[in-house]
Amino acid sequence: MAKIESGKDREVLSKVKRLKEAKRAYPTYGPYDMIVEVEFENLRDLDSFVFDKIRKIEGVKETATLICSEMLMWEMGIR
Repeated sequence: MAKIESGKDREVLSKVKRLKEAKRAYPTYGPYDMIVEVEFENLRDLDSFVFDKIRKIEGVKETATLICSEMLMWEMGIR
């Protein structure tokens, strides 16, 4: 999820949608302006996506990352 500078919503959303890692990206109403669905094999790749791609897009003010607990348990081999 991301908070975006006022007036830059469409521009940021367009840039995020062009990132190969973004499976889906939608504008939202509420505390956050955009939600992005991604899937990674490990947390290092997720970190790289958030730190090196999303947060470097001009207009992104803040991000919050939510991890699906079922997927995390699967990754850790807990079933």
